[in-house]
Amino acid sequence: MQLIECVPNFSEGNDLHIINQITAEIEAVEGVRLLNVDPGKATNRTVVTMVGEPANVIEAAFRAIKKAGELIDMSKHKGEHPRMGATDVCPLIPIANISMEETVKYAQQLGKRVGEELALPVYLYEAAQVDKSRSNLSVIRAGEYEGFAKKIMLPEWKPDFGPAIFDAKRGATVIGARDFLIAYNVNLNTTSTRRANAIAFDIREAGRVKKVDGKPVKDENGNPVNIPGSLKSVKAIGWFIEEYGIAQISINLTNINITPVHIAFDETCKKAQERGVRVTGSELVGLIPLKAMLDAGEYFLKKQQRSVGVSEKELIRIAIKSMGLDELAPFKPEERIIEYMLANVADSKLVNRTLADFADETASESPAPGGGSIAAYVGSLGISLATMVANLSSHKPGWDDRWEEFSNWAARGQAHKNELIRIVDADTKAFNKIMHAFSLPKSTDAEKAARTAAIQDATRFAIEIPFKVMVVSYQSMEVIKAMAETGNPNSVSDAGVGALCARSAVIGAFMNVRINAAGYNDKDYVNDILAKGKEIEDKAIALEAEILTVVNKKIGV
Repeated sequence: MQLIECVPNFSEGNDLHIINQITAEIEAVEGVRLLNVDPGKATNRTVVTMVGEPANVIEAAFRAIKKAGELIDMSKHKGEHPRMGATDVCPLIPIANISMEETVKYAQQLGKRVGEELALPVYLYEAAQVDKSRSNLSVIRAGEYEGFAKKIMLPEWKPDFGPAIFDAKRGATVIGARDFLIAYNVNLNTTSTRRANAIAFDIREAGRVKKVDGKPVKDENGNPVNIPGSLKSVKAIGWFIEEYGIAQISINLTNINITPVHIAFDETCKKAQERGVRVTGSELVGLIPLKAMLDAGEYFLKKQQRSVGVSEKELIRIAIKSMGLDELAPFKPEERIIEYMLANVADSKLVNRTLADFADETASESPAPGGGSIAAYVGSLGISLATMVANLSSHKPGWDDRWEEFSNWAARGQAHKNELIRIVDADTKAFNKIMHAFSLPKSTDAEKAARTAAIQDATRFAIEIPFKVMVVSYQSMEVIKAMAETGNPNSVSDAGVGALCARSAVIGAFMNVRINAAGYNDKDYVNDILAKGKEIEDKAIALEAEILTVVNKKIGV
């Protein structure tokens, strides 16, 4: 499935009746999920995030733009954020199984439809704009709504779509395609917009205009010479937010692979301190990718020389606290992290249960969860014990110079644990897939052929899932062995139990591989997978024996 994200910004942040009418248009489109609605009172602007298959998202965006034009009167609009229209900007962002080139075509398609059907001036920006002299949003929006009546009459500012006529009520709209952008505000202990702007100029890529004796320095072509800021792919301005009674630095991170959010935060702290200002926290506008939060958590733990091999939940908590993301309002990961918003609760039916409920479900008359899920869970418990030993070792008094060594082992352990936890539910999904295939109709020859193909496809899936358990559980034994040999000696028995669990996971998963392989018609594939499985099983049994020898020797009793 192709997925794109759309993040329209509407010039209304106070009237919830208007905002709700706009978002209702989005929610009315089947196949589109409204992920986040983030109104700002001082900016008088609402950032909406939706995701779905491209054609559905385009339809939802069109309806929202139309409704915003009907409800918002730009001639009466006031707000702290730069703006030029009722729907100020509407970017499309590739999320899954779709290229930027394909996303560009959808942005251009949306722009054309808005311009023609709604008679609204539309400008393309970023990757969707062919003319790179006007692809930058800030360049397009320069002069804002108030200056647009004159700007739109200039030949060089003829809209890409729609009439070249100033629309006093709706303004103009900018539609484009871009990479994932994080809108992020850093809070300051000052009310001075001038000081906030000075810090913004220090960090943003564009920097500030170079001046000598108070006058701008120009190059040979008469253009102002800029002194670049310290961060690449960063746009920033300072403003005062009356709602909070503080100045903020409003930051757009246009490429988080170049400048991630935690680097932007730390650099802002540094530049603020140089100017006698303190950063007190920050706030996220809209959503953020999970990886950005995990990277931030790891970054701040490494600065403390602490192990990064902790749970996903703990990494996120560290990121929130380190950047003060909860200073102005509670930060709820399930509402702000895009992957969590997209997650299907049904896909995590088992792992989200209590231990008692999981055991009860396993013991019930239902055939799933079965041995495959249990093997995956046993494997996850084994590597969890080794990860615990690594974390304890990284914090052991007197071993301070080894924190990074054990942190790396713990991080590897967490990765194995996460993969095995994911497979707990995947194994049940494989069983359900087989049951569904057997339930398909078989009246005609065509139906019989389709049913047979579905059964074979489901059977192969049911072979590959427990085989993955074997592979990951065996790989986890390297971490377990290292902890038995070099970890905190007080926890060596935990490493031993981990080895028992990992070995059991490998053997149990191989049983599931074998029983499912019996129903698969491709015998070359079956013979190959069984040979590989037997090799992994033998190696796991041998490695468990090695680990237990080390463990029992250290226990000594």
